Amino acid sequence: MSADRENHEMTPSDIALLLADTADRVEIGTAPVQAVLRGGWRRRARRWAVTAATALVLAGSTGALAVTGMPGGGRADRMPDVAKPPASAEARHVYDPQRTEIARGTYRGKRWTVFVDVWGAPRDAREADRQFGAMAERGVEPAEARKPADLIGMTSYFAMRGWGGSDRPRQVMFNSVEKFERFRGTDMEAGATRLGTGGESSGQLVIGMVAKTARQVTCRWKDGRTAVAEPAEGFSARDTGTAIRTVAGFEGANWFTCVAPEGTSYASAEVTR
Repeated sequence: MSADRENHEMTPSDIALLLADTADRVEIGTAPVQAVLRGGWRRRARRWAVTAATALVLAGSTGALAVTGMPGGGRADRMPDVAKPPASAEARHVYDPQRTEIARGTYRGKRWTVFVDVWGAPRDAREADRQFGAMAERGVEPAEARKPADLIGMTSYFAMRGWGGSDRPRQVMFNSVEKFERFRGTDMEAGATRLGTGGESSGQLVIGMVAKTARQVTCRWKDGRTAVAEPAEGFSARDTGTAIRTVAGFEGANWFTCVAPEGTSYASAEVTR
């Protein structure tokens, strides 16, 4: 403030202008958005970020959010908590599972396929009873669930193998869990089965789970040959049935499949990248 200014009576508008000018000269600390702000917007946006952060703290401690001094108005509004309606059983896939095909091919002139069904967790006895019946209609039996009530709060999944289209697909790997296990690093779970219905193709099809970070699984066959599964999306005419794929609704892991050449079978598998 200059000496001349001190000798004159200041009006309310003079004081307001001085306060505004002082506020713009005060640095209030670094905000997350600083790196992308430019020019005259910088201080304004920085102050808004601090105000928003304070409001969030208030919301966490009082259960209500009072917004004041926000851009676009000087009125204090109370923002009521609006509860979202719970998702319906249909939206949660309780009665009709999410299905993801993870492998396909041809064996002895007939088409084979592998898919994973993920059933949402029932929330009460009514939902569990209806889900139990829907599973029975599809010919699948949940792990260790002897009665519908056993399914309450449990997400169920089934890795299924079909061949020829005449018989019902058969469950190969399955479980019911309260929470999906998170696979890490080289964690793996795998099982070998047949491509067709007879024993001649036993051990030719490998189905398993690996961490979502896995980029390569190497399957070894008894005759010394190998097959390498890598992440894939969709299918093409050149698809060999050996790949790593993401399954809808399945948290914590991806699924992989390997197919052995005729005349040999599964020996081992490991995450190699």
